[in-house]
Amino acid sequence: MVSRKLKTRRVIIGATAGAALLAATPLVASAVSSEDPPPTVSAKGAKMLDVNSGESVYDKDGDTARPLASTTKIMVASTVLDDKNVDLDRQVEVKQRYRDYVTEHHASTADLQTGDKLTVRQLLYAALLPSGADAAYALADTLGEGDTPKARVASFTDKMNAKTNELGLPKTHFETFDGTGDDVGTPEELTRLARHAMEKPLFRKVVATKEYKTEAPAANGRTRYYTWNNTNKLLGAYDGAIGIKTGTTSKAGECLVFAATRGDKSFVGTVLNSKDRFQDAAKMLDHGFGSDDAKDLKLRKLPSGSQQD
Repeated sequence: MVSRKLKTRRVIIGATAGAALLAATPLVASAVSSEDPPPTVSAKGAKMLDVNSGESVYDKDGDTARPLASTTKIMVASTVLDDKNVDLDRQVEVKQRYRDYVTEHHASTADLQTGDKLTVRQLLYAALLPSGADAAYALADTLGEGDTPKARVASFTDKMNAKTNELGLPKTHFETFDGTGDDVGTPEELTRLARHAMEKPLFRKVVATKEYKTEAPAANGRTRYYTWNNTNKLLGAYDGAIGIKTGTTSKAGECLVFAATRGDKSFVGTVLNSKDRFQDAAKMLDHGFGSDDAKDLKLRKLPSGSQQD
C-alpha cells in the first residue's frame, strides 16, 4: 500500500436534510470558486454533487445513460440494507451455481467456496470490496422470492428496479445483480443513488474498508479464512477518500463511484467509461476541495492475485 503521512481521520456520515452526511475531519477545505475552471476528464460521462446541499459541482454529459458494470452492486447493497426486516447475521450456504456463474460470465469473484456458510453482512463485504459476482448472486438468490433460483434472482432484480422508482431514477434500469448485462444509468442518477446508499452506516463502513479479513464455517466442518481487498485504489491514495465502488467491462469501460470528505466539505461523484477513472475522480475532487492533489496521486497497490475490477 502507498505510505501516507496523514493523521487518521474519524469519518461520520449521516442523513442529508437536517444532518451532516459526511462529517468533519481535522482538515479545512476551501470552497469552490466560481472562477475555478472545471477540470477536463477522460470519462465520457461524469457527475459530482455536494453531499450536504445536493448541488451539482461538476457535470459532463451527466444525464446520458451508459452501462454501469459492477457499480450495479451499489444498488444490490441498497436493496438489502433498505429492507428493515433483513437479518444481517443470517447464514447463507454457498452454492456451486454461484461459482459457475462467475466462470460462465468471466465475472469478478470473492472466490466463495461451495458449502461454506457466510452471513448476509459478510456477503456485502464480498460483493463490494473484491466486487464478487458470486456474493451478489448469493444475496439475490437468498433475499429474492420464488421457488427456483431463476425466480428468486428475477424477484430481487425487480426489487432493485422498484428502488429506482422509489428514489426517482427514471433512466436507471437493472437486468442483472452484477452489471454483466444491460444494466444502465446516468452519472447523475448513479451519484444520487450513492448519496442515498451512504446514509446507511454499514454501507459506509464497508466501502471505506481497504482490506477485510473474515472466517466462515466450511463444508468439511473446519473454518475457512477469507481476505478481500477493495478494488477502489483511491482509498489510501487521495486524502479524504472514503469509498465507493469500481466497475469495468468491455462495454462500460472503466467506471468509478467515489466519495471524499475534508473539513465541512463532502462530495460524491461518478465517472463512467473513463480511460483513467482514479485520476478523473481526483481531478473532480480537487475542483471541489480547491486543492491540487491529483497531479501527485500515487494509487494504492493491491496485493498480487487481488481482483482488479
